[in-house]
Amino acid sequence: MAAPTPSPQPPQPPRPPQKKSSKVITLTVIGAISVLVVGYCAAQSQDDVTADCIDSSTQLADGSYAVVDDDYCDESSSHYRGSHGAFLWYYAGTRIGARVMKGSTIRPANVNISSRGGHEIQRGGFGSRSSSGG
Repeated sequence: MAAPTPSPQPPQPPRPPQKKSSKVITLTVIGAISVLVVGYCAAQSQDDVTADCIDSSTQLADGSYAVVDDDYCDESSSHYRGSHGAFLWYYAGTRIGARVMKGSTIRPANVNISSRGGHEIQRGGFGSRSSSGG
């Protein structure tokens, strides 16, 4: 006796074409959300940084500097000697008495900077500018 022949399977109906529009919409939505996130982050308030006017010629072995009156770093003051003077703004330092350490003389970008003495430090060229503020 011969083995029964398998019955032929009915033909599969053709598959509908895949929609490309769903991929386009997804990419568009992702792009729009990315733009919104970047815009939101840019609009957030900037960080605040405190600065101290220092005499850079007084660095101690522990890396700290003597803090002097803000007028020494103020361009409109008679004490100010321009970029060649010994008096500099020292940003984000830790103040210990009349000394400051663990900061930087490099002005941070995109932050609000004010001195402990009440001066708002304006954005300027390479040095710094200050004006009395509250």
